[in-house]
Amino acid sequence: MSKVALLFPGQGSQQIGMGKQLADKYPEAMDVFKQADEALNFSLANLIFEGTEEELKRTENTQPALLTASTAIWQVLKAQGVEAHFAAGHSLGEYSALVAAEALRFKEACVAVRKRGQLMEEAVPQGQGTMAAVLGIQREELDRLTKDISHSTGVVEPANYNCPGQIVISGSAEGVKAASEQLKEAGAKRVLPLNVSGPFHSSLMKPAAEKMQETLHNLSVREPNMNVVANVTAKPVYDKADIQTLLYEQIYSPVLWEDTIKTLVEKGVDTFIEVGPGKVLSGLVKKVHRRAKVLPVFDEETLDQALVKLKEDN
Repeated sequence: MSKVALLFPGQGSQQIGMGKQLADKYPEAMDVFKQADEALNFSLANLIFEGTEEELKRTENTQPALLTASTAIWQVLKAQGVEAHFAAGHSLGEYSALVAAEALRFKEACVAVRKRGQLMEEAVPQGQGTMAAVLGIQREELDRLTKDISHSTGVVEPANYNCPGQIVISGSAEGVKAASEQLKEAGAKRVLPLNVSGPFHSSLMKPAAEKMQETLHNLSVREPNMNVVANVTAKPVYDKADIQTLLYEQIYSPVLWEDTIKTLVEKGVDTFIEVGPGKVLSGLVKKVHRRAKVLPVFDEETLDQALVKLKEDN
């Protein structure tokens, strides 16, 4: 019997039309899109199915859109009899994981992540903060260098420890620029600037976290019905107060994704289902644990493939 973990993607995975194929075929998926429209008082479904890339890319739209598409896909999997023991989500994806574990109500989560997107967008004036992906450098070396540059030049911090040899840095434009140059000198293979609207998962996001506190406090949180591994600690979280605290800290803390996958593997997980558009997380899992079975599910074809493989394993 395989042990299954659900993985939910974060910002950057969004695409126009995500979830549409499944929503057209499965009423339980379409119902999720309808609930999102009700919760937000505008047609998020239209934006996702037929909108423009530009509109979808706005953080306040991207966040509820990804949550909705991922939740719709999970509802289809669940209706097909798929069961999971664990869930985790990358950054924003943590909300999808908590909804899947029934710790958060979907409609409330929709409103909360739209607010989260707005606050993250507003926290730092346009152009003053940025992010970059650093390939091929040791974690300890990157931590040391970014600390030095934060003291001397401008804020720059690790934002996502994605997998061995892939770390994202985040901070002020000056800090990220200086760090990018020094990391290359220190042996990084490549440093790629990211097309983002702000320095997410850095201490510059603390004002957004402060303003988000009230929204988080008002969420009706229940005990998860499966183990949800949190971004901030890379450990399972059970308690209502801890869930709220970790969602607050998550806004300005690094995403410990590599550690999260290691935790799941240590807990005996051998099958990972990526629930949402794209295959980004599936690729990262393979880099952390080569022998893991990864099943991305985002349309009819990938759904059928995953169901066949899950049946074979059980």
